[in-house]
Amino acid sequence: MGLPRNPNTRSADYLDGMLGDSGKSTKWRPQKSTSARLVTLLTCLQFAFAVYATFLLYYMSPSIDLRTPKPDFAWASKIAQQWKHYIIPPHVVTHYQESTNNVVLEPQPMISTPSEVCEHEKIEFEQKKSNDALMIKIKLELYDQVRDFQAKNIGTETLTELMSIKSKWDMSSPQNTPKVTVILNHFKRKTLCSQLDSLLHQTLPFHHVWVLSFGSPNELGLKRIVESYNDTRISFISSSYDFKYYGRFQMALQTEADLVYILDDDMIPGTKMLQILSHVAGTEKYKNSVLGSIGRILPFRQKDFTFPSYRKFRSKEAGLYLPDPAYDITVDKIVQVDFLSSSWFLSAELVKTLFIETPFTFMTGEDLHLSYQLQKYRNAGSFVLPVDPKDKETWGDSEHRLAYVSETTVIFKDVVTVRDDQWWRALSTGYITQWAAMNPQKIDALFYAHSIEEVKALAPLLEKFRSTVGKKAYIVVPGSGFCSCEEATSALHWPKTVCRERRFKIFDLGVGALSGISSSEVPVVQAVYASMKGLIKVHNPSVVITVDDIDSNVRKALKMATESNSNGSTLVHLPRPSITKVLWMADLRSTALPNWNRMRVSVNIITQNRVNSLTRLLKSLKDAYYLGDEVPISFNMDSQVDEPTLKLVKTFDWPHGPKTLRRRIIQGGLIRAVSESWYPSSDDDFGLLLEDDIEVSPYYYLWIKYALLSYHYDPQVSLPELSSISLYTPRLVEVVKERPKWNATDYFKHIHPNTPYLHQLPCSWGAVFFPKHWREFYVYMNMRFTEDAKQNPVQIPKSRTNGWQASWKKFLIDMMYLRGYVSLYPNFPNQMSFSTNHMEPGAHISAKDNVVRHNKTDFEVPLLKDDFKTYLPNGKMPSASKLPSLNLFNQAVSLKGLKSAGSKLRQDVLNCTVTEVVMVDHETGLPTRCATF
Repeated sequence: MGLPRNPNTRSADYLDGMLGDSGKSTKWRPQKSTSARLVTLLTCLQFAFAVYATFLLYYMSPSIDLRTPKPDFAWASKIAQQWKHYIIPPHVVTHYQESTNNVVLEPQPMISTPSEVCEHEKIEFEQKKSNDALMIKIKLELYDQVRDFQAKNIGTETLTELMSIKSKWDMSSPQNTPKVTVILNHFKRKTLCSQLDSLLHQTLPFHHVWVLSFGSPNELGLKRIVESYNDTRISFISSSYDFKYYGRFQMALQTEADLVYILDDDMIPGTKMLQILSHVAGTEKYKNSVLGSIGRILPFRQKDFTFPSYRKFRSKEAGLYLPDPAYDITVDKIVQVDFLSSSWFLSAELVKTLFIETPFTFMTGEDLHLSYQLQKYRNAGSFVLPVDPKDKETWGDSEHRLAYVSETTVIFKDVVTVRDDQWWRALSTGYITQWAAMNPQKIDALFYAHSIEEVKALAPLLEKFRSTVGKKAYIVVPGSGFCSCEEATSALHWPKTVCRERRFKIFDLGVGALSGISSSEVPVVQAVYASMKGLIKVHNPSVVITVDDIDSNVRKALKMATESNSNGSTLVHLPRPSITKVLWMADLRSTALPNWNRMRVSVNIITQNRVNSLTRLLKSLKDAYYLGDEVPISFNMDSQVDEPTLKLVKTFDWPHGPKTLRRRIIQGGLIRAVSESWYPSSDDDFGLLLEDDIEVSPYYYLWIKYALLSYHYDPQVSLPELSSISLYTPRLVEVVKERPKWNATDYFKHIHPNTPYLHQLPCSWGAVFFPKHWREFYVYMNMRFTEDAKQNPVQIPKSRTNGWQASWKKFLIDMMYLRGYVSLYPNFPNQMSFSTNHMEPGAHISAKDNVVRHNKTDFEVPLLKDDFKTYLPNGKMPSASKLPSLNLFNQAVSLKGLKSAGSKLRQDVLNCTVTEVVMVDHETGLPTRCATF
């Protein structure tokens, strides 16, 4: 007896039949309820999903290398859909949709395939080619110059040579295979599918691809494309806000990969690009670099000393775009550029450098800002890789025509202006462009002023440099918040237009771009150091000049920046009151200026029991200008020094350097007191010897420094005969018995009444002695010293020095006469000098055994109280070749004539001929040989 079948249960019975054992007779079964049928349906669906999930779990297993290409899971979805049709016919699903109110099972939409959603740009034109012969010639000439320079200085390689260099990322093992995150930034162009297809077929698989859509009108279409690839390594990231050109680099900060490849939407890389880029980035030479396929070399300076726009037409100085298909310029060897465009490949660590300084603008220029910041703070270069012209898979830009499909921002006039301002600001804050590398500059002085007051203080010296023929000097200011270019130009009475000209004159570092609202000194120090280091390297100043009371942190930054220059720039800190006193600095040769800080002049005072005289001398020394130099002072006292003198020297405060006290145990006398008061510690150690009855001019140290830099520290000057610099101008011919009066101003009026001159007579009333000659003098005096002057073998014809007793100066005169040495003397109106002798009683003056009587007016000369520069010929020291020279008797004789007179005596410590003089070892002062002069 059978139960009647409900026609509505036909489908369920059919399902039961499908699930029954095929080969067995079908037995009658009780009719199943609706809920039972639903359970059966869900079980089948569960089974289908389990199959699909099994594949997913397999590929998510840790044993599977995630960097290898992943299969497309769309096929699994299709199988599941097909199984569903076999297991659950559509009419069954429809039946249950109609018969149940609470359970609705809708078929899921199929995932689209790339072929269904992809769009491609239509390129219906040929690559633009120039037929401008002049432009082609200009571009090729400049490119050849760049390549030749780089080949000689940094070395350049072809693609084959690059791939043969040992690399960290040679793909020989998993450890040597880098993880690369590729970032694709899309807005309007229809190139995403072409990019993804290329990336999926790379010889080095990528780690991740991030497709960015910031404010794009095509956001939904881009998202569908990414989903159609159904690859878990490819992610879509969008925002309704347009983060412009910097957004992709901000995203790059989030990657955990080893390397980042950032691509514009017009770049379709060849399938070998990831492998090539990774290999080069793993080499020792290029590991600290950003690599790309397109780059630009910024403008060169024009003949009028200005820089053109980088988009200036028909101008060689406008720079280069590399490669440039319009002019058939290809890159066959790696080339360093000033910035890269359209693609950037670099280590993830380097990306953060882009954000050290606030960009000039966020609207454009991220390409230049990246290269500028990398060079400035990481010393990293930007390079365009070469390609194999026969293998397009090695090209990073396989379809250059895409750049012309959609207009780019860089062609618009206002954007070009902004970008011109941006690269000029970079060049003005230490960016070493290819022009700067190929054309090293050489200027005399680079001034740095951190405040408007410092600008005003340095202005006189800056103007003196700039107004001196043949001199170049620029000034640097930190920028708004401290001292802006506009504020500085106002203080200097310059037109404010100089702040907008692309011409070297004033540099605004824009320190605020780094420091912002920070109250820490670190950003300021970092910004000043990084910018000044670049400016110094570009312009190679002989000196960097600032005030000595500048902020201590800025001072450190300037010191580090100056010391980083291998070409030998010198940092000079000038006290503000001294700046107007050293305008002669601009008259020194650029080769002498770097030696500004080399000399070390020590003041060595010989004193015993003239406390009032010593007090006067010390006051005059304290009132002098020292230009911020360290000047040690020593007091040399004989054993019989009195108590007031001891108290004075003990309490005397010397702010310019260390103070040393020396006292003899046994009375040595003046000859030992003077000659042993100083001995040089190096070839840059100079000794000023002063007896306590001397008084000096406030300008004495300036005279010494100016003379040393002009005639001793200038590599272009050869004056080995110069052994000392006198502060004093004599009024008598001292070595002649009659001691006639003598006036240098009258004597040299046919040359110039106030020319300095060379004299064979050393000065004992204020003079600086040179280290090499003083060592020589020590040895000579040791070999020739006799208590009885008559036993001295040196007898200079007609010289009253032959009979001098107990005089250190007598031995120095002998040596200078025999070897043709001279001293430099000042010569100003009325014998104004940098020192004077007050002729007070002592070892010689008014001594009981001294029969010579001294008239004070013959020896006491007026001290210079104002700037001596105005008295000099043409307002500056004459060249060494124009210095007149005098013999011991104040007669004009050439330097060669002086040597000849000394050699004819043949009384030196070595037996030389009449055409030879004694040569010494300047390290020891010992005589070594005779040499023809």
